[in-house]
Amino acid sequence: MQLYLYDHCPFCVRARMIFGKKIVPVENIFLLNDDENTPIKLIGKKMVPILVKDDGSAMGESLDIVQYIDNLSDSTHLSPTVRPEIQGWIKIVDTYRNFLTAPRCTQINLPEFATQSAIDYFVNKKTAIYGDFQQHLLNSQTYIERLNADLIALSPLIHSDRGANGTFGMEDILLFPILRNLTMVKGIEWTAPVLDYMHSMSRITRIPLFDDRAI
Repeated sequence: MQLYLYDHCPFCVRARMIFGKKIVPVENIFLLNDDENTPIKLIGKKMVPILVKDDGSAMGESLDIVQYIDNLSDSTHLSPTVRPEIQGWIKIVDTYRNFLTAPRCTQINLPEFATQSAIDYFVNKKTAIYGDFQQHLLNSQTYIERLNADLIALSPLIHSDRGANGTFGMEDILLFPILRNLTMVKGIEWTAPVLDYMHSMSRITRIPLFDDRAI
């Protein structure tokens, strides 16, 4: 199987997590951000992740890919439970997290931004959605302080380093990709429970964090 993806994309991380956790062989193919032809050819629109199955058919939508791979295995399936408190936390952080990550992800040597045209494509598309990148960088400390408070709120919800709710499940598929992307931001005050959780999820899913290149 082949998985087409971007490294900075939280939805792609969802798909990568299930492959890593279940140790299912897959070839990760990182597309340039301005490559519209490949995804359109595979599924009719520009989006990732895209899974090309062994039979050659392609499917999109991260959670559909997660479910497909989860059901391939005879081992224990993902816990479907997602606590309202976790859903609420994600909803809050979703309102500003991209102001921190979007201006930084093109600067940390990711494969989807290997060319200037790919960078320009991303910047043009995302500034139309999120606003001026430079202004967000200037306002980073404001967003970081807000995140620091939200991390304190998240900490008592992390019950285990094996999974936020005690065992690996859908909650982790939704939560870890957001936290992982935020590790590209320097200056965040990670609480011990959240930091332990992230490193455990990284190890379990075989997906490295960005903390070694944070800016």
